[in-house]
Amino acid sequence: MPEQDGLHLKQVELMQGDFRLSADFALGAGARVAVLGPSGAGKSTLLGAIAGFLDPVAGQILWDGARIDRLAPGARPVAMLFQDGNLFPHLNLMRNLALGISPRGRVDAAGRARIERALERVGLEGMAQRRPAELSGGQQSRAALARVLVQARPLMLLDEPFAALGPALRAEMLALVAELQAETGATLLMVSHDPKDAERIADQIVLVDEGRAAPPAPTAALLADPPPGLRRYLGDG
Repeated sequence: MPEQDGLHLKQVELMQGDFRLSADFALGAGARVAVLGPSGAGKSTLLGAIAGFLDPVAGQILWDGARIDRLAPGARPVAMLFQDGNLFPHLNLMRNLALGISPRGRVDAAGRARIERALERVGLEGMAQRRPAELSGGQQSRAALARVLVQARPLMLLDEPFAALGPALRAEMLALVAELQAETGATLLMVSHDPKDAERIADQIVLVDEGRAAPPAPTAALLADPPPGLRRYLGDG
């Protein structure tokens, strides 16, 4: 794959206190990748570095051949969805989603129409004036996903955003993410603790274990014949 295509973590080293994580791999534009590994292995740290919340101590992070590791989070081609959805409880959905377009949350008529379209796409048509507390857990997850959608960034990072949902609703949300990814062509990295989630949505898996984020490997092959680190994580050895 040409270096200029998609995401490239080039001999990246991350440190937080005594914790250290290395990553050296590339992902093509439009890839769908699950990030698996034991608790505390560094999955969220990896996504945080790509998003700009943690600076590498060595190496480079590139998108389409241009370095992004020196850019502020808001200047990166990244939309990130956190585990708690990160919706502001005192704002209605229109204003919550407007923050995905403008740091001050101020949008014009075109921006409001864009938000309405995103809400409609995730099944929340007509709910722009509702606050998060007026929504079910599943609706809140849909609203958070709509905010990612309005940002229209080519790189989507999901940090276990549906972990609190039941199995049926989580499967429904993963199906929606897959649809949106296919429609937008975005590159998707999703942290999950459940290999079944990876099977549902990801073509490839990045295994994070023992201080290293391994290069992506095909999902089906990796789960059919797990390496030792993944086997330990799955409880098979």
